[in-house]
Amino acid sequence: MKRIHLLVLLTALALPLCAASARASGSGSIVVGEVFAAGGNSGAVYANDYVELFNRGAGDVAIDGWTLQYASAASTSWQQTALSGTIPAGGRYLVQLASGGANGAVLPAADATGTSNLAATGGKVAVVSGATALSCGASAGSCSSAAGLEDLVGYGSAADFEGSDAAPAGSATNALARAGAGCTDTDDNAADFATAAADPQNSSATASPCSAAPPPNGSSGSAGVDVDVQPLLSIALDHPTLSFPAAVPGATPDPLPEHLTVTSNDSSGYSVTVHRTAFAPHDLPLGIGVGAGSLAAVPIAPAPDLVIAGTGAPSAAGGDTIATSVGFVSPLPVVPAGHYTATLTFTVIGK
Repeated sequence: MKRIHLLVLLTALALPLCAASARASGSGSIVVGEVFAAGGNSGAVYANDYVELFNRGAGDVAIDGWTLQYASAASTSWQQTALSGTIPAGGRYLVQLASGGANGAVLPAADATGTSNLAATGGKVAVVSGATALSCGASAGSCSSAAGLEDLVGYGSAADFEGSDAAPAGSATNALARAGAGCTDTDDNAADFATAAADPQNSSATASPCSAAPPPNGSSGSAGVDVDVQPLLSIALDHPTLSFPAAVPGATPDPLPEHLTVTSNDSSGYSVTVHRTAFAPHDLPLGIGVGAGSLAAVPIAPAPDLVIAGTGAPSAAGGDTIATSVGFVSPLPVVPAGHYTATLTFTVIGK
């Protein structure tokens, strides 16, 4: 149990550190950020399938002449949708595809439109920096060295995929979403994607870059940052001296306010006690009250302290204020005229 009479304050500032994740299959930074394959189906939230691309790199990427390609789960026959324009760092690009029915809301304005009808149970989506159709995809890893392949996502029952396994299949309400708001790419579809509420975004969405690239011909380093936060237990008084001028024997002076501020980061809480010395040259009946409570006699050390407050939790950020009043529990006795002094000591104790 710790008793504190002095204010000790530690302030620490830790800066978050970011590290770039692994690059996806292919040579660029344009990846599939989200796939929705139930467009228009019964219960679907959107009327069309869509694929949302994301630029997880540090610079703008022109995609003129590129294609988004789709093949069913085990097929090696790929359908193409032409892409064009530029995707800025952290930018998104929405490709609207076919519909399986008349259910669901209209997508936001698409940046490109195609006719591929994605299978809800499984398929393969690829970003290719060219217009030549892929001819792979019948087995795991068969597309890994395909020319122009920027990213590949196999989902559900797909026969080909990046990494250990395919991403999960979506649903009428859920899309496949890349982790880290699109920034995570470990070359493993199963690890990088999870189902989440469909949230199509187009090129008008605010860019959210993943991280800054190192300067040209430069290098970068990282440093760990740690801080040891010390116990904090303090008490402060708003009046270092309480004076009762012109007091008259036989009368009871009005109490004076004394506010205590306790600051503690102890999760177990704290208690506040008080004791005093005897007045000199003769003792007087000093008392204390908390809030609107009546005054209680303050014990003289070494008698046990009087507990006046306590809590089982840390203090508020700015400290806990305890309002007390200090006065006399009975009329002043008939004593010789003079200046009488005593010391009132408040102590905060960690539980």
